[in-house]
Amino acid sequence: MMLEKLVERKEQLENELQECIKKRDELNKLAREYADRRDQLNKEVRELLAKAKECKEKRDEFNERAKEVKAKRNELHKEIDKLYKELDKLRKHIDRGGRPLGEIEKEIRRLEFKQQTSVLTIEKERALVERIAKLKRELEMRKEQLEKHEEFKRLIAKIRELKAEAKELHQQMLELVSKADAYHEEMLSIFKQVDEKRKQADEMHESFLKSKKEADLYHAKIGKIRKDIRDLEKIIKALKAKQAKSKEEREKEELIRKAREIYEMFKRGEKLETEDILLLQRAGLI
Repeated sequence: MMLEKLVERKEQLENELQECIKKRDELNKLAREYADRRDQLNKEVRELLAKAKECKEKRDEFNERAKEVKAKRNELHKEIDKLYKELDKLRKHIDRGGRPLGEIEKEIRRLEFKQQTSVLTIEKERALVERIAKLKRELEMRKEQLEKHEEFKRLIAKIRELKAEAKELHQQMLELVSKADAYHEEMLSIFKQVDEKRKQADEMHESFLKSKKEADLYHAKIGKIRKDIRDLEKIIKALKAKQAKSKEEREKEELIRKAREIYEMFKRGEKLETEDILLLQRAGLI
């Protein structure tokens, strides 16, 4: 009975062992898959960071170029301001017709605004229109007089030339800033992808550690079950040997008992069969 239970327990352990081996191998396979995905994500992160570095370098390059162009444009503006000051001095020297031209232009704008926004009688509106026309004629006449002066013409031409150059530089600066901004936006987008992939890689690493830990627990359990099986095999082997010996002893005792019965028959002079004689020989009585 004991032997049968031990054999049954051994079979149970062997079945449990196979299940544990299967589960351990599945978990190790899953852990490898998590590790491969983690490594792939980390590789992608490194590639994205290299790309982000290139974008940063490009952004900084275009920002630096924009800064240089802006400095040139600002220098032109300073030069233009300087020329305007010279122009104002020259205008005051040439134009001695009364009020400064700027004041006339300002008054024309004021009167035109009044004409557009005020409710006037016909007489007042006619007087206002005549006043505006008179001021415009005066302004044009004095401008024509100024533009005939060679130095005044030279300064105006130089200012226009520098303004055109400054406008071109400003456009260049805007284009460079736009390119720098595009690289900056791309860099931010890449960093967003990096954060997401790093998060996924961390999750894969956590899953890898969890699967590996579970696989290691099953591996340890496998070792214990194998030891238990070996211990049972030793006990079963010993019991079987003991049972075999007991059987042999019982058979030997039975042989001796029968041999003694036959021997008593022989002493009484009864006829013995060949099998009986052989049994006596086996028992060592003849």
